[in-house]
Amino acid sequence: MKILVLNSGSSSLKYQVIDTKTEETLVQGYYERIGQPNAFLTHKLNGEKHKFEYPAMNHETAIQFVMEKLTSEEYGVFKTLDELDAVGHRVVHGGETFKDAVLITDEVVKGIKENASLAPLHNPAAILGIEACQKIIPNKPMVAVFDTAFHQTIPEERYIYSIPYEYYKKYGVRKYGFHGTSHQYVSGRVAELIGKDIKDLKIINCHLGQGASICAIKDGKSVETSMGLTPLGGIPMGTRSGDLDPSIVTFLMKKENLDIASIENILNKQSGVYGISEVSNDFRDIENAALEGNKQAKLALDVYHYDVACYIAKYAVAMGGVDVITFTAGIGENSPFSRNEICKQLKCFGVEIDEELNNVRGKEREISTPNSKIKVFIVPTNEELMIAKETERVLK
Repeated sequence: MKILVLNSGSSSLKYQVIDTKTEETLVQGYYERIGQPNAFLTHKLNGEKHKFEYPAMNHETAIQFVMEKLTSEEYGVFKTLDELDAVGHRVVHGGETFKDAVLITDEVVKGIKENASLAPLHNPAAILGIEACQKIIPNKPMVAVFDTAFHQTIPEERYIYSIPYEYYKKYGVRKYGFHGTSHQYVSGRVAELIGKDIKDLKIINCHLGQGASICAIKDGKSVETSMGLTPLGGIPMGTRSGDLDPSIVTFLMKKENLDIASIENILNKQSGVYGISEVSNDFRDIENAALEGNKQAKLALDVYHYDVACYIAKYAVAMGGVDVITFTAGIGENSPFSRNEICKQLKCFGVEIDEELNNVRGKEREISTPNSKIKVFIVPTNEELMIAKETERVLK
């Protein structure tokens, strides 16, 4: 099947057309600044990038323009949109309503809207993309693929928070987890690389990017993950705090006379490795600063690597062992330094890294030594391909 994968942001639109038979990306693009007169599209075909300045003032106009490019003689991959089989939409939060990818109906759209309070920046944007497609290509089947769905197999005792239970019943306050499509793709792919049935493996996947989460995958199912009610929880990230003592929030609000919006901004956009280092939210800049003797930069990385290692150890307990650790996403795939520093702290589990094999960026390979008691792999993620496959599975 030829699937259009859409990831709608509040003012952006990412897309890929994927042939699920060959797993090939036929074309991809990124529409930026939707809603502004200087909106523009970057469209990549056959390795060449093409930029189009077109003032798309809403998602409907942007998607209409993208469809024109997909069917154009010079920039397209279809003669007509009849050749497009379906659309797969990335939706961040499915709450407890959606435990799997699902064919989009009016009832599903209503459910996504009802879960918008759990992801106020993301779910409304997804709705914009869905409703625009319903108008432009009304006869095409569409599937919603949720970041949270893969984690619906986490046991209740691991997703319930130690706060009054009434808040779970009233507002759905619980751990949901994110990056589900990435964790699902990487775990499936590493099972293929090892040559074993995923149901026979205990995998810990480290999705380390600007947003980051760790996931314990046993028998092919998520049994624990680091992000919580929102993508703010878990390990420290580029600008997000990760887990901390809850009293810090109220303490700072009192001391600094902060309102809710201000403290949320601090925890989401001024914290993490950026907050500690005061250098950058880019790990490459922080690594360089640490090498030049910046103590805060080194401290930020030390905190980060320690926390990741601790989560890996915790999830070995959650599964009663671990067979393979995988690294993926921007930092996981491209930072030999971070992978090495994390794995150094796992020597007590018998983890050994081959430094020569580890000295690589963005390549799929095993980086552990033959003597390592736990295999360690780099597996570049492919969330778009996973969304396309899930779309195909639902339709079949």
